[in-house]
Amino acid sequence: MTGNTELLFLLFIVLLLFGGRKLPELARSMGEAAREFNKATKEPVEYVDEKTRKKNEEKQAIIDAAKKLGIEVEGRDINDIAQDIVAATTKEKSE
Repeated sequence: MTGNTELLFLLFIVLLLFGGRKLPELARSMGEAAREFNKATKEPVEYVDEKTRKKNEEKQAIIDAAKKLGIEVEGRDINDIAQDIVAATTKEKSE
């Protein structure tokens, strides 16, 4: 109940300061600012999610290629797996 009372008190103060004619304009500006803030906070999260998704897709592609070449992947670092793929494909080309 206290939160509602405080909110009403703040709205009353704003009404006294800005007047009834300025309130719609003020509310519109606050709404636009809130939308911009939400948009600005979502963009970095979406960027990180996209980068993480791409990295996971790349790892999965390396693992799939290794499995096709018969290279063991369980419990191994992705960089070691990639090196084994390069070695295996280089060996096949030289033969």
